[in-house]
Amino acid sequence: MPGLFARLILLLLLMSAGAIVAGLFERTISGVGLGIALGCGLWLAWDTWRFLRFLDWLRRLHEEPDAPPPRLPGIWREAAERVVRLMRQQIRLTRESDRRLENLQAGLQVSPNGVIVLDRQARIEWCNQMACKHFGLDARRDVAQSVTHLLRDPAFIAHLTARDFDHAVTLPGAVGAAAHPLRLAVRLCPYGEGRLLLISQDITIFEQAEAMRRDFVANVSHEIRTPLTVLAGFVETLQTLPLSEDEHREYLGRMARQAGHMRRLVDDLLTLSRLEDSPPPSLDEWTPITALLAQIEADARALSALTTGDGPPQRLVFPDADALAQAGEIAGAATELHSAFFNLVNNAIRYTPPGGDIEIRWTPQPDGGGCFSVRDSGPGIAPEHIPRLTERFYRVDSARSRATGGTGLGLSIVKHVLQRHDAMLAIDSIPGQGACFTAAFPAHRVRAG
Repeated sequence: MPGLFARLILLLLLMSAGAIVAGLFERTISGVGLGIALGCGLWLAWDTWRFLRFLDWLRRLHEEPDAPPPRLPGIWREAAERVVRLMRQQIRLTRESDRRLENLQAGLQVSPNGVIVLDRQARIEWCNQMACKHFGLDARRDVAQSVTHLLRDPAFIAHLTARDFDHAVTLPGAVGAAAHPLRLAVRLCPYGEGRLLLISQDITIFEQAEAMRRDFVANVSHEIRTPLTVLAGFVETLQTLPLSEDEHREYLGRMARQAGHMRRLVDDLLTLSRLEDSPPPSLDEWTPITALLAQIEADARALSALTTGDGPPQRLVFPDADALAQAGEIAGAATELHSAFFNLVNNAIRYTPPGGDIEIRWTPQPDGGGCFSVRDSGPGIAPEHIPRLTERFYRVDSARSRATGGTGLGLSIVKHVLQRHDAMLAIDSIPGQGACFTAAFPAHRVRAG
């Protein structure tokens, strides 16, 4: 308001000055009117000049946001100050908005899920790194591209066309091993006016777990059904047929062996369940290696004698007292370590023919760790089987494994025990030349004697 009064006063002053000047030269009404018009024209020219300076400054603001306003008096100075305040406020709001957007994008970048922002025409506006990994996208190159040109899976295109926002669709990912391809659950979420948010989740591990569960149930059912079928057959035979005393003893012996196989199978399953559910073994519990190997040696020699029967005995070689003098101790659960070590020895005994050689060693390592190894002179293992030996119920020779009383879970137990003790299992074998199984323990799990 003060600026308007100043402009009005200035206009009146110029009009009065024009009227006085004109009256001095020509004292007529027309002369006075001409003077007043001249004063108005001077005021208008001066105000127009100020307006043009103000307008020029506004135009320069598009290219130079920090350009200082012109030094103008009155209302034009007030207008310039208000424009500067509004611009500063807008810049501050824009910076705050940009900062919030950057924080949001930074949060989405570290999300374990893929996120793609789509416009109304389903074109990509933005995507995070995980989405690039899931679908093989380029965050810069693929902006403004239609998502259907990049994700051409028919199931996804049908899902997008149907605008199904209540369910997810499962798609193959762009990366993943050949044996375990990447699997994605993709969901569309609407927001704004016709815009979409595409979210992808890696469900490979869940599908693998479900497949393992199905395989496990199928394998357990098969392993239990076989001896149950044999037992049921023998029971029916005993109930319906007249048998001699020798036949009774033979059938009952076979039934006992099948029952024993089921008992061992259940025991191994319970052992695996206990290993998976219990906390890791403590580093404060130390087991003497000498005592552990002495117990394994006694059990191994008894098992070897039972396995070979009337054939030539197997030659079992254990470390002598001098070699074990500096063996020291292993940190961990003694029962689990005995189970793992004896499973390795048990496998060697069962697969080594009578008269064969089995050598058990404990070898200290230069870094302070230690290795427990079992080497046999059995038939050996073909290279294609070695990576799968620790899978549950995996057998190189199913018939021979069942004939020797194996459940197919021994090496799975060994793997779980060693993982719980921060150790690793290495398998080295050449068909026809035997095999060597080595459990390597790190230095923090071994204490020298």
